Amino acid sequence: MPSADHLHPESHPGGDARAAAPLPVRANGRFMLSHPAHLVALGFGSGLSPVAPGTAGTLWAWLSWLVLQQYLNVAQLGVVIALSAGVGWWACTVTARHLNTLDPSPIVWDEVVAFWLVLWLVLPAGLVGQAVAFALFRFFDAVKPGPVAWADQAFKGLGPRGGFGVMFDDLVAAFCTLLVIALWRFW
Repeated sequence: MPSADHLHPESHPGGDARAAAPLPVRANGRFMLSHPAHLVALGFGSGLSPVAPGTAGTLWAWLSWLVLQQYLNVAQLGVVIALSAGVGWWACTVTARHLNTLDPSPIVWDEVVAFWLVLWLVLPAGLVGQAVAFALFRFFDAVKPGPVAWADQAFKGLGPRGGFGVMFDDLVAAFCTLLVIALWRFW
């Protein structure tokens, strides 16, 4: 087994922490299939999109939602979302650690769970209402105004705290989306 001394600069005289840090890993199909957490965190491949992986992940969430709602009732959809959030925390933690990146863009399960939550809470919205929710969610997730920017920086790391952080800013973006929709419906 290779020595892990290269990870500890203090184990080498004159060691430099910058030289000792492992390099980020690139996500690809082989990486995705190498661990179940990667498959989930990368949105079953949607996060491998070379252009706008967050948008690709949100689109995958929307399409999968349209399928799920054909077979599950509202309560069952809520259970799926709750379980997906817990599994997502684990999957995002493991995958970010394996990619050696704090919040890698190919990880899109955070978008999936957050957008499912939006769609669940705006039921029984039709396709136009869902499209508005999609646009609002993508705005808050990509631009990260105010509370979303705070949430994006609140929890960092390559452990469970960082995995939670990956999920947290998208949940705040979902909350902002729902707030705008609620205000729109109120007026």
